[in-house]
Amino acid sequence: MDFYQALLADFRAHLWLYLSMPVVAAVIGYVTKLVAIRMMFEPIEFVGIKPFLGWQGIVPRRAERMASIACDTMTARLISPKEIFGRMDPDRVVQEIEKPLLADVEEITREVMDVYAPKLWEMLPEGIRQAVLKRVKDEAPGIVKQIMADVKANIDSVFDLKSMVVGHLVGQKPLLNRIFRESGREEFKFIARSGIYFGSVIGVVQMVTWMFTHSAIIMPLFGLFTGWFTDWLALKMVFRPREPRRFFGVFSWQGLFLKRRKEVAAEYGGLIAREVITPENIFEEVLKGPLSDRLLVMIQNHVQRMVDQQAGLAKPIVVFAVGTERYREMKRLVVLKTIARLPKTLKHVEPYAADAMDIRNTLVTKLQDMTPAEFEGILRPAFQQDEWILIAVGAALGFLVGEMQVFLMLH
Repeated sequence: MDFYQALLADFRAHLWLYLSMPVVAAVIGYVTKLVAIRMMFEPIEFVGIKPFLGWQGIVPRRAERMASIACDTMTARLISPKEIFGRMDPDRVVQEIEKPLLADVEEITREVMDVYAPKLWEMLPEGIRQAVLKRVKDEAPGIVKQIMADVKANIDSVFDLKSMVVGHLVGQKPLLNRIFRESGREEFKFIARSGIYFGSVIGVVQMVTWMFTHSAIIMPLFGLFTGWFTDWLALKMVFRPREPRRFFGVFSWQGLFLKRRKEVAAEYGGLIAREVITPENIFEEVLKGPLSDRLLVMIQNHVQRMVDQQAGLAKPIVVFAVGTERYREMKRLVVLKTIARLPKTLKHVEPYAADAMDIRNTLVTKLQDMTPAEFEGILRPAFQQDEWILIAVGAALGFLVGEMQVFLMLH
């Protein structure tokens, strides 16, 4: 009985010290979670002395792999370049770009003729020149339709969705961070808050253990355990279990990220459609990406064929006036000028393309139809990469705080 009275007396004598233990453990749990979350995303670039003495956020450091995983998920389950390009109506595209297209045709015709046959062009009566321009303008929409038909039929050979997505996200690491942060916003809040709850419970156990032992090693060990266990458990609870499960017959739990997948799908799909798979980025990839040479060959074949057709009966005269080699150069110049104007011309198609492709609704609908196991692959890579480092850092911080507690109690 004296033993328990002595414990009670010690508890009363050091009341604030004992009561501080669950509080400090809660703070350790919370702070280590905040540090872990920040370490996932910051800094964007490596800070320190490479290769080992320093840190770079896990997501920015693994940007290429994470973007590749995200893209593999999209291309395998969510979106097909053939499908989204197939939604665009060639007649509507021509309608959207008709005005700038015809202006470009007239300007290119005049510029090329001024370079290769200025005297011939000047000698022609105005009426004939206008007739030539009209004929070229009349043929231009048909050429656009033919090129679109070629692109649709051979979309995989001229457009690489994975290259576009990975290149865009690796080149814009803050955007990749934002995609993970916004998609997992509630999960990150839960991870931070869970440190308080789990830490408090562990702090109570720590308090009782200290009461019986007064061992100086208790504080740092419990600090280490609090930092490690709360990090590990919080990450597990975000993704496990995949399906709702009852525990102890009292409460039901499903991994928070999977439970929220309808909401996450809307946020993730909207972000990807707004920032990554946009008509602007798609057109840029088609025109400038690694497969763009194949598109340029298509355009070259169609445009040069049109030049020959429009020259018609006058082709021998034109060839005689400028020479065979210069005639070929003239056709090449027409192609180059046409291609140079394409990015500006296609700007007029972007609003229609956004509506026609309907990328956001496509992504959201298909994301919401995914199984929990498939859906987990969207955010899980952000946690899996070097996850052990985050947990180890949490444990180390907890140990240091425990040592500080011992120092304060003994002094």
